[in-house]
Amino acid sequence: MKTKIAREFHWEMGHRLEHHQGLCRNIHGHSYRLWVEIEGEPDEQGMVMDYGDMKRIVTPVLGRLDHCFMCSESDGRMKEFFANTDFKVVYVPFETTAENIASYLLDKLWVEFGGIGRIESMRLRVCETRNTYAQVERSRALP
Repeated sequence: MKTKIAREFHWEMGHRLEHHQGLCRNIHGHSYRLWVEIEGEPDEQGMVMDYGDMKRIVTPVLGRLDHCFMCSESDGRMKEFFANTDFKVVYVPFETTAENIASYLLDKLWVEFGGIGRIESMRLRVCETRNTYAQVERSRALP
């Protein structure tokens, strides 16, 4: 029987939306929350995956982002600002919306979880504030 499990993770990160016409055009940050949900067939012990194993996979990916400034590669003003600093900056090829961050994390985590054959699908929910989130999901192709 297919079963879903989920675990919540947290990280702190700054960003800005270069082309936004509102407040998010300014440099700001969030206390992000990430829900990782996986679905699959439980093993002989009744687990889709051990929660500790999930933590060991997700933590290094988020560790790269924790207390960084995520910057679009196209944001020339920010690239110039950070050019001669030792600040922790992660450059990405997209505008740093919650939707794009969720897709970015799904791409990374799908690879990391890929060797676990029981996992049939993954859903990520990136919460940027207490009352907003972006959600993405991916499933294995059926034979």
